Amino acid sequence: MIEGLEIVRHPRARRARLSIDPASGRARLVLPKRAALKQALAWAEDKAGWIAEQRALLPQPRPFVPGAILTVADEPLTIVWTPGSRRTVVREGSVLSLSGPPETIARRVEAWLKRTALALLETETAEYAAKAKVTVAQVAVGDAKGRWGSCASSGIIRYSWRLILAPSWVRRATVAHEVAHRVHMNHAPVFHALVEQLYGEDPTPARVWLRTHGAGLHWFGRSS
Repeated sequence: MIEGLEIVRHPRARRARLSIDPASGRARLVLPKRAALKQALAWAEDKAGWIAEQRALLPQPRPFVPGAILTVADEPLTIVWTPGSRRTVVREGSVLSLSGPPETIARRVEAWLKRTALALLETETAEYAAKAKVTVAQVAVGDAKGRWGSCASSGIIRYSWRLILAPSWVRRATVAHEVAHRVHMNHAPVFHALVEQLYGEDPTPARVWLRTHGAGLHWFGRSS
């Protein structure tokens, strides 16, 4: 059995299809609704070499460990752990300093990144909302694999906290995109025109960056 194989039956699938999720490294086998599972699994097993080749092309894990360097809002920060009881993560210049149990370093660094991302995204969302003359009920962060932001009709905007690890121009384009949805809950030409107006330039390069490099952001904090 292929490690981490996800099996999905899709009503519109006409044949078995195998792919690798670049954000997680999981293999995904899509099957027609009535396809024979045993035969499909045997076919997938024959593709084990191809799966290994594709996984070898994926980004490398970037665990949150002492000595790791993270680019946070365009600034490189080095994780530094020293013996002691202080559990709080503190930014000191270009250093993320912490003590406490070594086994909780990754969890605490991720929590700090989420807090930092939320604070920055709240500020930038308020900035663009003022330009668009709209209100935003709440800004939240999560870790969705399939999208970098979403805007609900209730006025709640959610972002991936991992945008804090992307270049600032990419993050700000994403914020402008979601705020524009407070005016147009669609992707009509008038919506894209508003995004460009709020952002101040063509946001296409930011979308291209996320398509090209976005999956790599999901490998931060992973050890394998």
